[in-house]
Amino acid sequence: MNESLTYRDAGVDVDKANRFIKTIKKITREAPQSGVIAGIGGFSGLYSLHMSQYKNPVLVTSTDGVGTKLKVACMMNKHDTIGIDLVAMCVNDIAVQGAKPLFFLDYLSMGTLVPETAEAIIRGIVEGCKRAKCALIGGETAEMPGMYGDGEYDLAGFVVGIVDNTKIVDGSEIAVGHKLIGIASSGLHSNGYSLVRKICFEKLKLKIDDTVDILGRTIGEELLEPTKIYSEVVRHLLRDFPIHGIAHITGGGIVDNLPRILPASCRALIREGSWEIPPIFTFLQEAGKLSKREMMRTFNNGIGLILVIPERATEGILEFLGAMNEKADVIGRIVERKKGSHQIAWE
Repeated sequence: MNESLTYRDAGVDVDKANRFIKTIKKITREAPQSGVIAGIGGFSGLYSLHMSQYKNPVLVTSTDGVGTKLKVACMMNKHDTIGIDLVAMCVNDIAVQGAKPLFFLDYLSMGTLVPETAEAIIRGIVEGCKRAKCALIGGETAEMPGMYGDGEYDLAGFVVGIVDNTKIVDGSEIAVGHKLIGIASSGLHSNGYSLVRKICFEKLKLKIDDTVDILGRTIGEELLEPTKIYSEVVRHLLRDFPIHGIAHITGGGIVDNLPRILPASCRALIREGSWEIPPIFTFLQEAGKLSKREMMRTFNNGIGLILVIPERATEGILEFLGAMNEKADVIGRIVERKKGSHQIAWE
């Protein structure tokens, strides 16, 4: 039997992929285009660097995904916000070093390309880029039969930003007496979802559209709340105030992320009860019978970003953040670290 096979017979529809590329070309133009020479559709993206404002420019990069939050998006069949999370997880990581995001690329892989789902995902990515004020310069959409369950997909993001070498925020100026300001998160962001799903869907047997009274909405709506993008807030803060360290509170919580920017001689004392913890965290802790330690090293617990600042700048920064509609509180201070002690403690 001499049956002639095609790529489509193996599950990959090249014609459908080409039609999809034509569709997303129009969508991606909604993102900022400054600097873009050639974007979606070519073999590579081209971006012109405008560096007149930088004396010694440094490119800053980051790559990330959104973890098993993807599972929640698939459970809800709602895919128009997961792209915001993807952009946020990448641009927030370079913002903490003082970098302005220039352009973003994505990688989307599906077992079978579903154009409606893929378009919704890309629209979310474009919205994230608009919030971060960076271009969506390109990406890859792959059809990989047999790799994923029905309706499932994988997603990764890549960002390139720029900062002047003299303005890199690296924590080296952090000193005893500095204050810690916590800027509120929008909820879980994109971390801890394997534990979240275990509590909500295995232990509590919740359905994705079940309403949870303490949350005031369905569990699906709560879990898909997009990650907050801080790049513009950070950019304005760095322009007007002395910021000596910034920590993005992601997987590992405050416990693992804040020490990454602290000098070895410094210890952070976090004041318990100094900020409002959103209901989702209380709900998860009680339902899962999670210890305080497990909560603090798994979730952001309501703090998405921590600024380390001189005490004299505290009042001005809090007023500024309030004017930008950001919830922020003084959550701790920097003290001298004694030999053998941990870099994080609570008081």
